[in-house]
Amino acid sequence: MSEPREVRIKRMKMRSMRRGIKEMDIILSAYADRNLADMDDAGLDVFDALLHENDQDLCQWVTGQVPPPQKFADLVSNIAQTFQK
Repeated sequence: MSEPREVRIKRMKMRSMRRGIKEMDIILSAYADRNLADMDDAGLDVFDALLHENDQDLCQWVTGQVPPPQKFADLVSNIAQTFQK
C-alpha cells in the first residue's frame, strides 16, 4: 500500500525539522514548509532521498563547501538560493 501524498508530506516535514544539526533543522524545515506542497511526485522522491543523507554532508552541500552528488544538485542549489536572499 502506498503512502497518501498528505501523509508523505507530513512525514517529510517532520524529518526535515528533526535532523540533528540545528542549522539543517532550520534550513530544511523552512524549505519543506514553503515548497513540498507544490512539488510533483518526482520532486518529492528527490527530497525524500535527500533526507536520508548525513547532516554533515548536507550542510557542506548547502553551504557550497562541497559539491552535492548530481542527483541532488538542482535541489541543493534551490535550497541554498532560497536562504541566500
